[in-house]
Amino acid sequence: MHYVISDIHGCYEEYRKLLELIEFSDEDVLYVLGDAVDRGPEPVKVLLDMMMRPNVIPILGNHEYMALETLKQLNVEITEENAEKHLNYCMMRGYMNWMENGGGTTASAFRKLDSDTKDAVLEYLEEFSAYEVVEAEDEIYVLVHAGIDGFKPGRPLEDYDFSDFVFYPPDYSQRYFKAGVTVVVGHTPVMSFYEDEHCEVFEKNGIVCIDGGCVFGGKLFALRLEDKKVFSV
Repeated sequence: MHYVISDIHGCYEEYRKLLELIEFSDEDVLYVLGDAVDRGPEPVKVLLDMMMRPNVIPILGNHEYMALETLKQLNVEITEENAEKHLNYCMMRGYMNWMENGGGTTASAFRKLDSDTKDAVLEYLEEFSAYEVVEAEDEIYVLVHAGIDGFKPGRPLEDYDFSDFVFYPPDYSQRYFKAGVTVVVGHTPVMSFYEDEHCEVFEKNGIVCIDGGCVFGGKLFALRLEDKKVFSV
């Protein structure tokens, strides 16, 4: 079976409970639509668990992008020779932006890792894909973190920049692809789509949002692609 989870945001306990709920096995495949890190209490623990599972496919979110760009700079021994290169305005601005967006929990846990594990985590983050395309039960699923910015019919996905998938939510007023193709995204907590802010998967015009806002008191969803069944904790 193929499952999709998004925006774990360091909620390790909920993540593990959800894996137990779906009875995730070595025969299954799990796609994580980015933002596994930051905000929540145990983001690095989530990453380390994902890293140990060859059947977990990570997709880049804006929080992984911020974390990777900053941690690569911080994971360097500062000397007189390289201080000016690493401790510059752009680096500090990036660091502050990451901190303002919940990066503190990730940075704190990363600092406690040994050198080899730090390197392994950074290598893993660099392997995150911009998007994945999956076929299940005669349906095609385009899996991205946020949306497809600047979408144009007929434009191949490989012609977009990674930022088109990572930072900008989709336009739910239009259908991107013909029937039989569904876009699955996270990034925007589903509570924002409902007037009463209740928490359930949002779907419109062939676009499905599965960010349950777990770290904000909502839910962590898993979507099973074969039958579109939703699981939650």
